[in-house]
Amino acid sequence: MRFSRFGVFILLLLTVSFGSSCGYYNRVMARKNLVDGSKAYKDRKFKDAEQLFRDAVARDPKGEYVEGRTAQLFLARTLHSEYIGNRSDKDKANEAIAEYQKVLAQDPNDQSSYKAIASLYENLQMTDQWLDWVTKRSQNTNLPPEQRAEALTSLAAKKNSCANDITDTEQTKKKVTKEGKQVYQYVKPAKPEDYETLKKCIEEGTQLIDQAVALETDQVRSATSLNPKTMSDADLKKSLDYLKVYESARSYKTSLLFQASFLAEMDGRTADHDNLKKQGDEAKAKFIELSDVVKKLQAEIDDRAAAAEADKSGNSNAKANAAK
Repeated sequence: MRFSRFGVFILLLLTVSFGSSCGYYNRVMARKNLVDGSKAYKDRKFKDAEQLFRDAVARDPKGEYVEGRTAQLFLARTLHSEYIGNRSDKDKANEAIAEYQKVLAQDPNDQSSYKAIASLYENLQMTDQWLDWVTKRSQNTNLPPEQRAEALTSLAAKKNSCANDITDTEQTKKKVTKEGKQVYQYVKPAKPEDYETLKKCIEEGTQLIDQAVALETDQVRSATSLNPKTMSDADLKKSLDYLKVYESARSYKTSLLFQASFLAEMDGRTADHDNLKKQGDEAKAKFIELSDVVKKLQAEIDDRAAAAEADKSGNSNAKANAAK
């Protein structure tokens, strides 16, 4: 005999109503809100999903139970999705930020909520708020090192872009012929203020990315020894996400070293230029080494997903043939 989903829900509701406290009743109702809200979200009925998640949050506003904490996160994501669907509705974006902050108050390590807030600040062009938000994240020593490294890399990336906006122009990047080959030669920008900005961005970016790279762990340094074929699905995903953080850090470390070498060339500091270029080449090799590991992990994940899909299709075809 099969029970309908509603019948099972009523049975569970009656059980906890007669046998337990009001807290259990609220948890059961919150679970129903979560189930119905998730379906509404999947069907892109965001207004309905928003209300259902609000109802679930109201049953556990302090996030004492997993249902309340889950509802808080789902509410934030729903508001975020509503903003993405209508970017003129900035109030919805600010509301999403407030709800994500409540999630982080319950779980400071929730990296997805931290990044969602950073993304919303960028979309809203709230530069000062973005900078303050990411800087505080980078300085929070209570967080795992990879989370701080990711924040530091985000800050360094802005400085790298600032430098690149000045060095990668026709005014500063000249094509010249040396030893029969065309190469780029870097010259100072015409405006002194641009030159000072370039120096400052490279200096600050280098300080930030050095802090990020310094947070590398033995797991990162020994990543080349990983064998994706022998890893579980969960370990594959976990390692991929972890190593991507430091892959990005190594990438910006490389770029900022080259930016520093361009500046040295502008200043006529030949020895410094050569030394910085050598360091840049070495950093690039380390980046490529880690990037290759990341690619292998991703390839294994993709291969397993493709195999699972093929197996699923094969089983479906077999069942269809058997039914004929």
